[in-house]
Amino acid sequence: MFTKTTEQASKYDHLEKMSVNELLTNINKEDKTVAEVVEQAIPQIEALVIQIVQKLNDGGRVFYLGAGTSGRLGILDASECPPTYGVSYDLVIGLIAGGDDAIRKAVEFAEDSIDQGWKDLKKYHISEKDVVIGIAASGTTPYVIGALQYCNENNIITGCITCNEGSPLATTAQFPIVVTVGPEFVTGSSRMKAGTAQKLVLNMISTATMIQLGRVKGNKMVDMQLSNNKLVDRGTRMIMEELDIDKKQAANLLEKYGSVRNAIANHGA
Repeated sequence: MFTKTTEQASKYDHLEKMSVNELLTNINKEDKTVAEVVEQAIPQIEALVIQIVQKLNDGGRVFYLGAGTSGRLGILDASECPPTYGVSYDLVIGLIAGGDDAIRKAVEFAEDSIDQGWKDLKKYHISEKDVVIGIAASGTTPYVIGALQYCNENNIITGCITCNEGSPLATTAQFPIVVTVGPEFVTGSSRMKAGTAQKLVLNMISTATMIQLGRVKGNKMVDMQLSNNKLVDRGTRMIMEELDIDKKQAANLLEKYGSVRNAIANHGA
């Protein structure tokens, strides 16, 4: 039987009577359990990443689909892929119920439409080449479940990240990732442990995928966008270490070739 553990009562009570130190200590105590739960889901995460890499190598895309905190986390992960790994902004796409306005402000009842998620995906000409990952801590969000149902009917690979075992979302996704973090410190506040778990899983999915796609050399982000002085300096240091040259030479190469990868590849050319 499906039990929504994310809505169960907190193990702590009378929070308003706790000191600041007690609040912080107990929140941290709960947070420490999250990584262990994510570890248990590694086989599920691996299965989905393998599918993603195959589809991206064949010209497909990844879509993250969610509402509220879950949707925002998907958008965050998607938006960081281009600057970090130098990929196109249309390779990993984050969608949120209620549209871009919902990134900053809650849009009432936006998540309750069973059809809107699919409509949002169709705007991107979704196809069998793509992978759609639904993100919902509760696993009951109609916007997300409905979209995955339509994807399944159209032979599009579906995955999910949820925090309730046996949830409608987990049973709908072809490749479910379930991280059962249990009751939140503040009852029902799934932006806390559930949100942390989702962020950890998203980090693992996107990072492992990009490495598999060849976007990392050694342990370095050789395709990162040089969008500020900090990143230019980081790129310069990467080139210095890789080619064993001084800072001025490295900076000149980076300026000439525009990326760490190209500077290394064309050194001595």
